Amino acid sequence: MAQVTQFGTRRTSVDDIYDYLYEEISALRLKPGDKISEADIATQFGVSRQPVRDAFNRLATLDLLLIRPQRATEVKRFSMREIVKSRFVRAAVEKEVLRCAAELCNREGSAILEKALEQQEDAVRAKDIDRFNELDYEFHKTLSQIAQAEFAFDVIMSEKSKVDRLCKLSMSKGDRMPELVQDHRAIATAVAGNDADVAIKAGMLHLSRLDETISRISETNADYFMPENAQVT
Repeated sequence: MAQVTQFGTRRTSVDDIYDYLYEEISALRLKPGDKISEADIATQFGVSRQPVRDAFNRLATLDLLLIRPQRATEVKRFSMREIVKSRFVRAAVEKEVLRCAAELCNREGSAILEKALEQQEDAVRAKDIDRFNELDYEFHKTLSQIAQAEFAFDVIMSEKSKVDRLCKLSMSKGDRMPELVQDHRAIATAVAGNDADVAIKAGMLHLSRLDETISRISETNADYFMPENAQVT
């Protein structure tokens, strides 16, 4: 039977399977290139293959699964071309969000940003990576709200999800949280000070933090990436 959430939305087995696999893939418990069986997941959840197939299709839309007819479904490997494309799109949107946020930020917005930074610093002190990741999302959502462009966060979320696994690898290789909080503080200070140019500069520096990680992981874990000339069939 479908579960009803507090907001009245009926959850289905597709939602449960999707959430489970999304977390397994995002947390790298299922790694790029790992194969997944419809039959195994159906047995695990006690359902037919159809809801599993529907969940697989949703994950494929996010570029997290590679589904090929008559071949095993696998966790999608990273594509350098798609990473470059995703980061280009996100940077373009983030620049406009930061410009608008800096123009529109008032005392209330400044207070919200300061509280967000305090929560991030608490997560750093507790070495709580999962909590920090949640707060990272909320910080960028808050900037979109201040910019009166919440719809932009949908694009940011979509593009961010495509490289989140790389972010997890980065976090697992060393504690980069203090550096990221420092970036967030620089962004928030510029936005609160209504300085769009400085906010955009700080925002682009923040996005560039992943460049070194991508380069390093592509060398140390080459099997996580598609060959440059690979054709997806």
